[in-house]
Amino acid sequence: MAHHDHDSLPLTELVAPADQAAVAEAVRAAAEQGTPLYPIGGGTSLDYGLRPTEPGLGLSLGRLNRLVDYPARDLTVTAEAGMTIAALSKRLATEGQRLPVDVPHADRATIGGVVAAGLPGPRQYGRGTIRDYVIGLRAVDGLGTTFSAGGRVVKNAAGYNLCRLLGGSLGTLGVLVQVTLMVKPMPETSALVACSLPDWETAERLLSALIHSRTLPVAVELLGGPAWQNDPALGPLPQACVGWLVVGLEGSFAEVEWMIGQLREEWRQAGIDSPSAFRGNRADPFWERLSEFPSPAPDDGRAEFSIQASVLPGDTVGVISRLVRAYPAASILAHAGNGMTLARLALEPGRLAALVDKELRPHVSALGGTAVVVSQPPGASLGRETIWGPPRPAQALMQSIKDQFDPKNILNRGRFVFP
Repeated sequence: MAHHDHDSLPLTELVAPADQAAVAEAVRAAAEQGTPLYPIGGGTSLDYGLRPTEPGLGLSLGRLNRLVDYPARDLTVTAEAGMTIAALSKRLATEGQRLPVDVPHADRATIGGVVAAGLPGPRQYGRGTIRDYVIGLRAVDGLGTTFSAGGRVVKNAAGYNLCRLLGGSLGTLGVLVQVTLMVKPMPETSALVACSLPDWETAERLLSALIHSRTLPVAVELLGGPAWQNDPALGPLPQACVGWLVVGLEGSFAEVEWMIGQLREEWRQAGIDSPSAFRGNRADPFWERLSEFPSPAPDDGRAEFSIQASVLPGDTVGVISRLVRAYPAASILAHAGNGMTLARLALEPGRLAALVDKELRPHVSALGGTAVVVSQPPGASLGRETIWGPPRPAQALMQSIKDQFDPKNILNRGRFVFP
C-alpha cells in the first residue's frame, strides 16, 4: 500500500538474490548472525503492520520472477514469488485465463507479497481470496531451510496446512520463493450495477434482499464518504444520500445482461428507481478504483490511515454507521457480502489510536469480529495493540508455530503480532 518503496524499513543494506538457492543462503547467513531480515516484493504493502525498528537486511525478491510451469489445461500455474501480478495476468490472458483476485498496484505487487499480506478485494464475495487459490508453495524458513507444501507434495510432515498458514502471515514464518496457483477461465464480460442510498437502513434492506436475489453477484460493495462523492463513473452523490450500493456481476454477455435486468427489477420492487449499470470497458476503471481504495496515491496531500473491521455480514451496516458517527469525514468501502469494512481516515495518529482503541474495536469485538490498521502514512508509528488489537486466544499457539519456523526471530521482526 506504500508509495515509498522501502524507506519505511530500517535497512542496513539491500540484497537481491538471483535465484531460490541464493535466497536460502542469504537467510542462513542472517540466521547465523541473528540479523533481522525484511523480505521485500513490490514494496506495495510495507505500511501494513507495525513499523519495524531494528536495523536489518532487506531481501528483495524482484529477481525471482520466472514462470516455472503453466499447464493451462490443468488450470494451474507455478511462478516464482517475485513475479508481479500484472505480468502473471498478462501471461494468463494469452490462454483466456485469470487469477480472479483484486490487487492494488498490480504492476508492482508480487505474487509472494500478495500471498503474505493476504488482503481482501471486492471480488472475494463471489471468487474468494488469494488463499483460496494457493495450492502449493515453496518457502525458506528462518534458519535458511527450503520447504514445500501442497502442489506435488502430498502431505507435509508438520501436519499444518502450510498454504493457509503462510497466507497472511506477513513474511514472519518463511520467505516465499515459489507459488502454485489455481486459475480460472476469463469471463466474457463484467458489469457493475449501482444505486444511491438515502440512508443506511435502505442499505441494510437491499443487502438482505440480495441474499434471495436470483442474480449471482461476485461483489457487493457499500461506498460512502468523500472518496465517492464524485466518482468518474457514478457521478455526484445526490444530496441527502449517505452512499452507494454497487453490485458486481460476471459471466457470458447473455448472463450478465439477464442479471442486470433482473437486479433492476428486484430493486424497482424495493422502491429504488433508475440504478446505473456499467459494462465491460466502462466497468474496468471502476473495478480498479474499488481495488485500489485501501492504498490511495499520496499525491492528494492527505496522509490517511486505512483500517479494516471484519464482522459477520449482517453487522456490516452497523459498523459503518458507527464509524461515520465517530468520524464523519471517513471514506468507506465495505465488502458487505463478506462483512469487511475498509475506512480511510485523515487523522493525526493520537486521535486515530483513540478512535480505534476506544470506539471501533470494543464495538467490533463485542460482535465477535476483529479490527486492524492496514495502512499508516509515512512518519506515523502506532503501537502493536492499536494496529493488531489485544492478544488473541490463539496467541500462544501462533507463537509456538513462529518459534518452530523462525527460532531466531529474524523474519520481519516487529511487524506482526509477535513481540
